[in-house]
Amino acid sequence: MKPSDAARAVAASMSTAAALGLVADEAVVLQDSNRITLRLLPCDVLIRVAPAAHQAARFEVDLAQALTASGSPVAALEPRVEPRVHERDGFVVTLWAYHEPLARQEIPPADYADALVRLHAGMRGIDVPTPRFTDRIEEARRLVADRDLTPALVDADRRLLGDALRSLKRMIGERGAPEQLLHGEPHPGNVLDTKDGLLFVDLETCCRGPVEFDLAHAPEEVAEHYPDVDHDLLRECRFLMLAIVTTWRWDRDDQLPDGLRLGAEWLQRIREDVDRYSLDIRR
Repeated sequence: MKPSDAARAVAASMSTAAALGLVADEAVVLQDSNRITLRLLPCDVLIRVAPAAHQAARFEVDLAQALTASGSPVAALEPRVEPRVHERDGFVVTLWAYHEPLARQEIPPADYADALVRLHAGMRGIDVPTPRFTDRIEEARRLVADRDLTPALVDADRRLLGDALRSLKRMIGERGAPEQLLHGEPHPGNVLDTKDGLLFVDLETCCRGPVEFDLAHAPEEVAEHYPDVDHDLLRECRFLMLAIVTTWRWDRDDQLPDGLRLGAEWLQRIREDVDRYSLDIRR
């Protein structure tokens, strides 16, 4: 968030906590992106604050409740208050239990895979309307096609990304793999390593698709411990994920620090992968 918006978001979180009877004298920023995540002290509650236009908060709260009830490995909502979305000063505010992280440098791949298997099992028992993973592809294609939204993208790279996104959508679709509810972005940044085990956060990214789409966001070693993986499909999903996040870096509104440098590096990886795997992305 912009510094001025972030300051307002922090104020909204603290006033919301106070109105709920939670003592909040200090706010520690844990993450600041399209929404801000805070740890409030001394009440020790985690709060997520997003602009009111952010429509995923209610969905995330409902899904977290359902997954927690099924024993799935997800971060829990704050048990001392009613599980709901609060609105204050143009923001939506949700309250979550704070899980103290472990000090391990790296999550063992087998543990990561086991947690993802259990999450997917819990998600198969939930029927909620969600977008398909292909909607994310179409969003990226719209960015690539609109020069006003991606002004720094040169024509050759625009063609490369457009061809890759279109062809990978076709290639993955032609496999006809089973689809289910997915986390959508279960990368290490969305996994908490806690004394209660591994817990997934940021459920707002959920979509429907093959489990290989989720595995494409995890470290490569994780797939070695996940059962019945279609490794050809996984390779295509990893390539697709790279093409999507590369496109995001060229969005004129992207706020990731050093985003254009990363975008240029990832474009080179895409060129290399096209050659390495002899992919005919222009079919």
